[in-house]
Amino acid sequence: MAKLKTGRHTGAIKAHRQSERKAENNRGTRKLLRSTAKAVITAAAKKEEGTDNLLKTAFSEWDKAVKTGLIHRKTADRKKSRLSKKVAAAK
Repeated sequence: MAKLKTGRHTGAIKAHRQSERKAENNRGTRKLLRSTAKAVITAAAKKEEGTDNLLKTAFSEWDKAVKTGLIHRKTADRKKSRLSKKVAAAK
């Protein structure tokens, strides 16, 4: 990228670049959260072995998303509770 002339909106341009990078990372993390939850649900429905390990990884991913501020703590708690209920019902 060419060097910008100093002016009023150079900070705004940099902030926009940063927000685009963060949005891309957040999209990837949200996709990972949904895919791990879906994997747990399908494994529980098929009564496969290792569902508990998948559930642990899903919980870990939700907690990491909370720690980085991607989602709210109570949202993650609600999702984890519903996911564990589905696994328990499938057993």
